[in-house]
Amino acid sequence: MLNLPQAPSKDNPVYYQDKIESLKDLFGTNDVLLEKDSLAVGGRRFPVVDDVIVLREREKWPSSLRSLLSSNPLEDPSRPEGFAEDIQYTFGEEWKKFSGILPEHRDEFCAYFDLIDLDALKDGRICDLGCGTGRWSYFLRDRCRELILVDFSEAIFIARQNLRDTDNAIFIMADIRSLPFRESFADFLFCLGVLHHLPVDALQEVRRLKKFAPQLLIYLYYALDNRPFHFRILLGAVTGVRRTVSKIRNACVRSAFTSLTAAVVYVPLIKLGGLLCRWKLSHLVPLYEGYKGKSLLRIKQDVYDRFFTRIEQRFTRRQIEGLRDVFAQVRVSDSWPYWHFLCS
Repeated sequence: MLNLPQAPSKDNPVYYQDKIESLKDLFGTNDVLLEKDSLAVGGRRFPVVDDVIVLREREKWPSSLRSLLSSNPLEDPSRPEGFAEDIQYTFGEEWKKFSGILPEHRDEFCAYFDLIDLDALKDGRICDLGCGTGRWSYFLRDRCRELILVDFSEAIFIARQNLRDTDNAIFIMADIRSLPFRESFADFLFCLGVLHHLPVDALQEVRRLKKFAPQLLIYLYYALDNRPFHFRILLGAVTGVRRTVSKIRNACVRSAFTSLTAAVVYVPLIKLGGLLCRWKLSHLVPLYEGYKGKSLLRIKQDVYDRFFTRIEQRFTRRQIEGLRDVFAQVRVSDSWPYWHFLCS
């Protein structure tokens, strides 16, 4: 479990001291002033906590951050319209519970980045949008000039812990939909498994992100359009369960549901798919392709991710290819996970 981040000591060295020029370029202004516990940009002051620059509005801070930084920690400011506090809470809790970088994450990284020439990134600035624990940036940290990690939840503090030995990273708590960065601030931007959980059209968000980088790698939940019909029937039932259990906030109940679902649903289906491989029928078994060879801990993380999120959008390959209305090229990978794609 993640400990609450602590405000930095006045005696500690400032992590961003040698990154001032990068910050000026990132925000598109020379009006950047760094202090021990804050960053001022264009006259606006933002807290810096555990090397994380907090760009979110105070009314959108997670409760733990409000308790740490607010003069009146008992105050609960009204939340603005359209702010999905439950989504912020769920992903913050998920990444606190499943905070580690697992061995299978390397294979997943390779699967997501099959469309990318990784050697071409070595001199570039890469943005990990909706970074979670920073598990994908972890495998990029030595492959690029600079990393910008952004998340709207407490997960950003876990990303800082996981990349503690990385010196070329900037950690930002901010809202994907209101990034205060200059246009074309990154050479390459990726956003994997995030946009389909926002309370807005995910494809429109992809179009909007075009202004920030010349290449975007995106992963959105697929609409099972390359799967047998019974997959979509099962999805309807699962969706009903998800909409009910996503309202649960009790940590013990969430943990019990996660363990039980992994043990009695996911693991048996994965084993069934393995048995049917000899007859080349494993493609008929839900979950098998995505979870074969995965550890129980990794499976539990996805159960938590899958069932405790209120918002879930899904898209067909044809819908994704419709992004060619604003991008010169949209390449959709034929490989798992479906659908991840590269927009140029």
